[in-house]
Amino acid sequence: MKELQGMLDDIDMEVHLTRHLIGKNALDDRVMAAMKQVPRHEFLPADLRYCAYSNGPAPIGCGQTISQPYMVALMSDLLMTKPADIILEVGTGSGYQSAILSGLVQHVYSVEIITELATTARKRLHKFGYNNVDIRNDDGYFGWPEHAPYDGIIVTAAAPYIPQPLIDQLRPGARLVIPVGLPFDYQALMVVEKKANGDIETRKILGVSFVPLTGEHHSQSSS
Repeated sequence: MKELQGMLDDIDMEVHLTRHLIGKNALDDRVMAAMKQVPRHEFLPADLRYCAYSNGPAPIGCGQTISQPYMVALMSDLLMTKPADIILEVGTGSGYQSAILSGLVQHVYSVEIITELATTARKRLHKFGYNNVDIRNDDGYFGWPEHAPYDGIIVTAAAPYIPQPLIDQLRPGARLVIPVGLPFDYQALMVVEKKANGDIETRKILGVSFVPLTGEHHSQSSS
């Protein structure tokens, strides 16, 4: 499929352009194989499928977007997943990132606060056989503690600060990949690593632009 190959080529180009920021010249082969296997057009509204393989975000309804393919691939790569991992995703959206992770790990637990998106993504993932993904309609700021600790956590919306409940649910030695910043302001993609002794190490990767993480936490103090 010419459009799909074009998307993969665009991802490779973005990696080359940002290699000094991400610290590598190529993304993990497993991640790129997953990007090749998942039909991105199936995760977009019918009237937007023509742009499914463009290297940019696209609206999916309810004020939300499907992320740029390069960002999906990069965030998946930064998680450093292994086949036996149990991963938490905050912000299911269309289910596209869930589908990518489905091919990389043993199980994905995904939380989506918008009921319509959670319902649609659940049906879509089941239809296409991504049976190792469970979706919960809830406020993702608080994670999904029943299945913690996780071998990795990925957040697909920008938080004003790193949610403590997600750090608490991270297994020692695991990573949290999250965009941090305010809407219409500078946001940075961050990698948060919990060391074996429980210490937290945070690293900024590059500037990004994501829709905001929504939910109860907005009424809480970030202090």
